Amino acid sequence: MDAASSKRITMGRICGVVGLSGWVKVVSYTEPKENILRYSPWLLCLDGIWQPIRLLGGRLQGKGLVAQLENYVDRDAAHKLIGAEVAVYRTQLPPVQAGSYYWTDLIGLEVLNLQGERLGAIESLFETGANDVLVIKGAREYLVPYIKDQVIKEIDLHSGVMRIDWDSEF
Repeated sequence: MDAASSKRITMGRICGVVGLSGWVKVVSYTEPKENILRYSPWLLCLDGIWQPIRLLGGRLQGKGLVAQLENYVDRDAAHKLIGAEVAVYRTQLPPVQAGSYYWTDLIGLEVLNLQGERLGAIESLFETGANDVLVIKGAREYLVPYIKDQVIKEIDLHSGVMRIDWDSEF
């Protein structure tokens, strides 16, 4: 497997156990949250080693998610999974439409404004009610709204650059 196809994308984490038959509570970072249940195998980091584990089943339960994983058939075994990050291989994600991006593809891009000034690199993104926000870290931190065409002018994943309409003093 090459580096691009073996890239892990964190999709959630295991936060508890439920019942006696090995089901675990899952915090999902996907939108909608139940999308994490579409992927199998999951990659779990156990004792510092990423391991593929087949998802046997999952469902919405109350306001959260629960899942059952292969070889974790009782509460004691499942308890060892609490705190484990849940990831999938990048190649497991469906392709995006032209002009759309997964957040993970934007993290690390170098950000230049229209004047050619380097503002930094995208460290993370977060949601607000109005729009997503880029967290750009360089000599200082910038919080920039992800508004295509108005603020975000160009994304070139191949060259690792995003160009934005943003004043470096703002």
